[in-house]
Amino acid sequence: MTRTAQSRTFEEATAITASGPGAYVADVDPLWTVVGNPNGGYLQAIMARAAVAASSHPHVVAASTHFLSVPRPGRVSLDVETLRQGRSITQVRVRLSQDATPRAESVFSLGSLSEAGQARWASDGLPAAGAPFEDCPRFLPPREGFAVELLHQVHLHLEPESLSSVHGAPRGIGELRGWLDLPGGEAFDPASLLFAADALPPATFDIAFTGWVPTVELSTYVRSLPAPGPVHVVFEANLVQDGRVDETCTVRDGRGTIVAQSHQLAGIRMD
Repeated sequence: MTRTAQSRTFEEATAITASGPGAYVADVDPLWTVVGNPNGGYLQAIMARAAVAASSHPHVVAASTHFLSVPRPGRVSLDVETLRQGRSITQVRVRLSQDATPRAESVFSLGSLSEAGQARWASDGLPAAGAPFEDCPRFLPPREGFAVELLHQVHLHLEPESLSSVHGAPRGIGELRGWLDLPGGEAFDPASLLFAADALPPATFDIAFTGWVPTVELSTYVRSLPAPGPVHVVFEANLVQDGRVDETCTVRDGRGTIVAQSHQLAGIRMD
């Protein structure tokens, strides 16, 4: 992807600056939004940068974020509290605030990740690896009507069946599949994998187009360091009930190794 004067790499767009003991600030980028609202995985990644900066462990292993209210693009503050410092795992709480109002709160487990070896066991219910990257056309929605600015920063290549779903021909199975690449071919790291696990359009678009589906809670697990290059993402809706939907995401690197997984609860209107 060619960078414009306005765009930044993901690392730049999630950068933090220390502002005091256990305190940091960051600037939420308007280019990483959905209809003006910052993407949940993007916010989780910013909070993860603060958690890692305050810890001796270099990588996010698990993250659980509750979204309290929607921050606007601009300056946010991040307050970090170490809950437990361990040899292999450290737990850290991070609160993201704007205008003195808490907007999101996360608990992170931090550790040291390596490139994955062969999985010793896996459930039959895990989604299979996807179609080759070269068989998946880029999905770039127009800005008019429903502006998804973040998809003008990343390259999202949807598998043909998923592409038809987001173009108004849903199959009714609640699943989207595709490949994701960061601006300028930037390599994925554990923080940007948090974003990858929440980057696709809602899986409910394969049921019915509903507009923005705001995340209430997002839990993400980073399983290993990914191979260089784009990652393949499968996003599945599980149950729509009483105005909420839960969705599951599985992220594989170019080797076919599962490198991240997420589960989230989101609000939805299907009337």
